[in-house]
Amino acid sequence: MTTQAYSYAAPSAFAPGDRGGHLGLATSGGTSTEGAVAHPRFFSGVLTRADVGAAGLLALADVAQTRYYQPRPTWARDPVVTCNGDRLRMESFSACAGVYARLDVLSEALDGEVTARGTTNVDVNGPLREALARVGGAEPMHLAVGPDEMVVTTLDGATVEKKVPLPERWLRSFAEVQAIASGFDLRAELPGPEAVRFLRGLPRRAGVLWAQPAGRGLRPTSRPGPGAVCLAGSERLATLLPLLRFATALRVYGPPVPPGARPAASAWELVLPGMRYVLTLSPEERRGFSGEGAVLDALIGDDTAEDADLVGALLDFEPRLDPADLAVRAGLPDARVRAALTQLGTGGRVGYDTAEAAFFHRELPYDASRVAAMNPRLRAARALADQGAVRELSEGVFRVTSSGTDYQVRPATGSCTCPWWADHRGGRGPCKHVLATRLHNTPAPPA
Repeated sequence: MTTQAYSYAAPSAFAPGDRGGHLGLATSGGTSTEGAVAHPRFFSGVLTRADVGAAGLLALADVAQTRYYQPRPTWARDPVVTCNGDRLRMESFSACAGVYARLDVLSEALDGEVTARGTTNVDVNGPLREALARVGGAEPMHLAVGPDEMVVTTLDGATVEKKVPLPERWLRSFAEVQAIASGFDLRAELPGPEAVRFLRGLPRRAGVLWAQPAGRGLRPTSRPGPGAVCLAGSERLATLLPLLRFATALRVYGPPVPPGARPAASAWELVLPGMRYVLTLSPEERRGFSGEGAVLDALIGDDTAEDADLVGALLDFEPRLDPADLAVRAGLPDARVRAALTQLGTGGRVGYDTAEAAFFHRELPYDASRVAAMNPRLRAARALADQGAVRELSEGVFRVTSSGTDYQVRPATGSCTCPWWADHRGGRGPCKHVLATRLHNTPAPPA
């Protein structure tokens, strides 16, 4: 467990006014196009819909302070905000690391000056939440992300210091969710009225359900059929409900689901005036994203790590990363660029937008380089490979000796005779024995 320290020059605040009021979001430590900045300033201008923006920010903050599995009081972690030039992306994770939330404020909802691009944390405090809950009407609202024009209704220049626990599993979840979401496709799009009907009709505390396409809508079922999307813990969609009055559509994303499939992650996106609010749910309420193992293969290749350094140097907080363009600029094949993007995602430098089926650049405001070192399966696999525990039995078949037991591994299919494979069948990434064989088969870098 580490501690995340936030230092704000003043608290974020909302000042009501005749024309929508003023919202000032205080920033703490981050990275911009100019490098590391203590209190970056990204945007100053008008948010065209005060009511939608206030409700979306409240929904994001609700996720950050909620523990959906085994609920209990917890620390709220301030949202991460990235300015990609033509939009603001605000991200948070639930305390249990099983729900990822993002509010995208798009260019059509912003009218003002982008002063820099980059990523930071923003202060969302109790008084600000109370003020935002009272915002109504469709008026525009002045928005400042950064300190220069921030409206402060408390003591001028009051420094705000926060120190909150930052669990390792929460950090790893940021890395995992982009890799998982990149395998999603659009499965259903419901118009506003159908979205309201479906979401308001969901049972509470129903465990794992499946959303099955039915006409223009969806219906919950207990078993997956063609085109179904997993819905694990329908109560985890609760922050969508206050936004339904603004929604023009609900888009649902997920992986291909064969008959008899096991629970899978899914993404639920409300289309709002000039904005998008998306929730990505882990496959089960009791499972956080941190243990899904979607990034493990990207962490073991020496070439991929070197490619990631090269591709990472080309990133400039773009809202959409084009692998073909990056391939030309880096002088690498497209497949290696895509692997490099996955590797960059493990360090929090890349996120994934299901609506645009594209990666985007951000820089998380904490030591994201620790993500790879924090992964216990990868550490165990490296230890097995270093100990010489991997032996080839025949072409494509290996024996891995672990804790006095021999396991048979076929790395091409990712299968193993260990209990982990028997339980998950690859649904939570490769086991440590499969990873060890892949490390064993990875050529050593030249001296």
